[in-house]
Formats: sequence, structure tokens, C-alpha cells
Amino acid sequence: MVALAPRAETWAADEAVTHLFTAHYRPLVRLATLLLHESGAAEEIVQDAYVALHGRWRRLRDADKALAYLRATVVNRSRSALRHRKVVDRHLAMSSPEPDAPSAEAGALALLQHAAVVAALRGLPNRQREALVLRYYLDLSEADIAETMGCSRGAVKSHCSRGMAALRETLERAS
Repeated sequence: MVALAPRAETWAADEAVTHLFTAHYRPLVRLATLLLHESGAAEEIVQDAYVALHGRWRRLRDADKALAYLRATVVNRSRSALRHRKVVDRHLAMSSPEPDAPSAEAGALALLQHAAVVAALRGLPNRQREALVLRYYLDLSEADIAETMGCSRGAVKSHCSRGMAALRETLERAS
């Protein structure tokens, strides 16, 4: 252990903390930074450790162990900060929506839009509705749609084109 000075036990709290701060502040900040991976929080923890030492100076049994007390305080407060950070991160992960998740309002609007599209689809002739559902909901190719509907690929193109035009017109009128 590094002794403060031959007369460390007789020093006042201000004098002792000033001496310790001058000699050991930077190494303690490096220690806390290595534990926390964050220099701002490390500096705060070390400063708080010095304040705690100042407040406890009269009750310190061995003034020559003040540096050991500071180190232990920095390590313990760093552990507490890490535990607190984990709790906060866990709470944020549970309570906040994903960054890409739509808001409740967006979900409600999407449901309304979906309902409008479904209503517009119901108003189309059967063949156009079948072609659009097979194409856009089942993502089938023109050849697969033609085979499913029992018609030519040209007829599928025609049904899809006319159906989309009718849907567009109906949805534009509704909005």
C-alpha cells in the first residue's frame, strides 16, 4: 500500500482528500473506465468516491488505507452502475416498441386501408377478383394463375390490368 505521508493520521479530511486526489485521481478514473467502458460515468463515480471518503475520513480506522478504500469504493460503485445499466436496458427492451415497429395509430390505419381494399375487391367482377387475389395475395406467376383459372396468360394479364384500374378508381374515390 502507498502511504499518504508520515503524519497521514493527523491530517484533516480536506488536506488528505486533496493529496489523494492529486496523486490518484487519474488512475482511479482509468480503473472505472475499464470497468464501465464509459469515461463520463467513470469520472462521476470516482468523484463520488472522493466525496464519500471525505465524509468518512474521521471514522477511517487507518488513514494509510485510504487509497485502498477509494479503490474498493470505485469498484463497488462501478458494479452498481453496471447492474443499474442492465436493469434499465432490460426495462427499455420490454417497455419500448422495436425501432421499426409501427405505432398503434399506423396499425389502425393499415387495418382501415386493408378493409377498404377488401371491400373494393368484393366489388370487382369474379374473374378480375380471382386474378388479383392469386397474383397479389398468393404471389403466383401469370402461368400459374392461368392454369388455376383455366384461361390463357393473356386473359390473366387482361383481368389483372382491368381489376387494378377498377381498384385504383374505387380507392381514389373513397379517399
